[in-house]
Amino acid sequence: MPPIDRLTTYISDEPVGAIIVGVFALTVLALAWLMLRAGARVLSRLLKTHVASRPAEDVLTIVAASIATGVSAQGMWNFSGDVLGFDGPLRLLLFAFIEVAVITSAVRARRNMRENYSAGIDGVAVWVLTSLTAVLASMDSRSLPEAVFRLAAPLVAAWLWERGMAIERSRVTGRSRINWRITPERIFIRLGLAEVSDRTAGEVDAHRRLTKVALAAKRARALREAGASERKMRAALAKLDQAMDQAIEHTGLAFNPERQKALLAQIGALYNTSKLIDLAPPVPWEAQTRDAAPPALAASPRPSYVDDDDEDEEVVVAEPTPPTSADSVQRRAALLRAAREYWDRQIERKYVPRAADIAHEVGIPLATAREYRALWKLEPKAHALLEAAYHEHGIADTGTFPAIVTSEPVLTVNGAAAGR
Repeated sequence: MPPIDRLTTYISDEPVGAIIVGVFALTVLALAWLMLRAGARVLSRLLKTHVASRPAEDVLTIVAASIATGVSAQGMWNFSGDVLGFDGPLRLLLFAFIEVAVITSAVRARRNMRENYSAGIDGVAVWVLTSLTAVLASMDSRSLPEAVFRLAAPLVAAWLWERGMAIERSRVTGRSRINWRITPERIFIRLGLAEVSDRTAGEVDAHRRLTKVALAAKRARALREAGASERKMRAALAKLDQAMDQAIEHTGLAFNPERQKALLAQIGALYNTSKLIDLAPPVPWEAQTRDAAPPALAASPRPSYVDDDDEDEEVVVAEPTPPTSADSVQRRAALLRAAREYWDRQIERKYVPRAADIAHEVGIPLATAREYRALWKLEPKAHALLEAAYHEHGIADTGTFPAIVTSEPVLTVNGAAAGR
């Protein structure tokens, strides 16, 4: 008799029992629906709390590691039954003890990472226990492919855990665990296929062509100073001329001030390479006992009375403490810039400073100030002021005179008179 006929016969013969069974079935279905609904709510809450806040790669790592751990546990189930002879509840309780130990060590290692910024001994335990369960599961395999699969599954789970720990480490400490010395970027840079800076292709090509010109100029100069033969000089000059032609054609060297400065800087550095052996840089670990004062005012200068050859009065000039060998070059350059700025300011006021004025203002020796003044007074503006003072007031170059007010503007080009 078909099942539907049996059901209708039972309902017609036992109506009360059929009603009781129907009510019980509806109650079970309602309870099952409520349980499923509660489970769905709990699952949704767990997903919002623990999954939604995590990046997608962390979630995928956990899912893949769980699958690999399940495969490993299935291998230990077979091992505990076939090799150890466990059966029944004992087999159910003991087959996955290593997997439980692996998960416990992984949780402890993550907590150590958050608190101590290192996985510690628990991180080592994860790999040791994972290797142990992989070996034990593969020993009960019936073929080589099965053995390889059971060896790989726990190791895949450990590797995914390690990558999750690397993400956690980078998130907590802000740095990676190690920096590889051999990377694709470093290989490409070493082969010349890439570079560290973010320069464009045009900037790289311009720099290369300017460097080629500077090196060719250095080569030609070295050959000339060494007294090379005429044939070598012709070849070097031809190479220099060719490099210069290409630089002007492809880099805009003729009208680009920045490229011109870059070329002059390279040539200046290459021509003065031998000066590096004469430098005396400061020792970084030497105790700094001197006060951080300007070069001109360091170590309380001692005044001395000097008699300028070009003047009729005595002038007090402060003699600075001689600079040490470590910073003599830097101080000399700073004093020269300060003297030049003072000279330019006074010339703009139509006042030609004396050598003693320069020495007193900047704090340089009088002899050095005289050398600077002897060169700077030949410049167009200063020369024009001196000429005007001589022709209009009969004042010779004694070193100073007040500002001269003329009816005509004083020409400052090549010392020639200005036309209206």
